[in-house]
Amino acid sequence: MNPVLLLTFTRQDLVDRYSTSLLGGLWTLINPLVQILIFTLVFSKIMGARLATLGVEFNEYGYSIYLIPAVLSWAAFANTLTRVTTIFQDKAGVISKISIPLAILPLYIVLSESIIFMISMTFFAGFLLLIDFPISLMWLWILPIYLIQQLLAYSLGFGAAVLGVFIRDVVELVKVLVYVWFWLTPIVYVIDIVPAEYETLFALNPMATLIAEYRQVILYAELPDLRGLLVLSAMGVGLMMFALYGFKKLEKDLRDFI
Repeated sequence: MNPVLLLTFTRQDLVDRYSTSLLGGLWTLINPLVQILIFTLVFSKIMGARLATLGVEFNEYGYSIYLIPAVLSWAAFANTLTRVTTIFQDKAGVISKISIPLAILPLYIVLSESIIFMISMTFFAGFLLLIDFPISLMWLWILPIYLIQQLLAYSLGFGAAVLGVFIRDVVELVKVLVYVWFWLTPIVYVIDIVPAEYETLFALNPMATLIAEYRQVILYAELPDLRGLLVLSAMGVGLMMFALYGFKKLEKDLRDFI
């Protein structure tokens, strides 16, 4: 796809989110800021106290620091996955009028969600500076972790998008799976409270691994598990190749069905 066209789609996507509001694009900044404030002022008091009763201790802002990176990364992942899944239905009118490489059309969604993620993480970093929480060079690892995460989201979403053209139930199935996946990932709770018999299930959850790596570099300023990241990278590449293979086999029929 022409880079200019890709950037145009990305810009339009951000504009369309708040096109009918008075503040327009300012909501791109306001929404992440409000999220950070809620997680900081509300969840740190409520959930921090609840987890303390289970033997998990957090300082005043400890739970917020634990929660925010997970929520922000999950939002980028889940939004990318669900939105890419419906890309062909959402852009059917554009696809019929403009010659667009369908395999890379969803990239504008990845860019749009990445901009939101970067804005949100900037506010989070500002919050950490306000409470004198150290920000180390380990934060540089956030980028490769995020890229692996979005590769997985794109690959799964694109594969589901291809199937969704022919089987409409796929879209609804992905929504249900994302909801269940959220609760199978230690985002709002700590892995320590999970019963031992479920540890294998969590070990197979790629988002549980990625969120643990975010926390590793942000909370503890330590290197992530490089072996685990390589495995997930290979998984993402494999899923993408599989999705592209299916797309190539079905592309002609897919264009007819859109």
